[in-house]
Amino acid sequence: MHSVQEDLAEFRRELRNGSVQRAYAALLSYMLGLRTHFKESHPDYTVSGLYQGYLDMTYFALFPPHLKPRDLKIAIVFNYAAFRFEAWLAGSNRQVQRRYWELFRDSRWPDYRVVAPAPGVDAIVECDLAVDFDLSNPDALTARIEAGTAAFIDDLTKFFENQRV
Repeated sequence: MHSVQEDLAEFRRELRNGSVQRAYAALLSYMLGLRTHFKESHPDYTVSGLYQGYLDMTYFALFPPHLKPRDLKIAIVFNYAAFRFEAWLAGSNRQVQRRYWELFRDSRWPDYRVVAPAPGVDAIVECDLAVDFDLSNPDALTARIEAGTAAFIDDLTKFFENQRV
């Protein structure tokens, strides 16, 4: 088992070569640009600020008009552990999250993961947007993320219509 001091020493060694800082700055810069893209391309959405996180996730939230009255939002997330871009359906609080999780838990979604409520879990349903990606082509990546997000929102909308929720 590593001590915090050993972890810090390893972290310091990795920081010395500069690649961690460059990669992190590139990801944050991309996420800021992606947030701006959604804000400008979808004026009917409310778009939150960017949460940088602690190298666990970086995200911003979208509030599409038909999800907002349900106290739901879509988080566009870079998940560092999985090293991929994801979209999450999330609730405004734990009570909302639990209520919608109960609605989704028995549904069969081949392309999405229904996530059980637990401490530190913010998603109700997760969608992979970009697992293998090329940050040197941001326009293509943005188009891919936007298309995946639109399909996710469309599928959620159809689900709610079928549930009459």
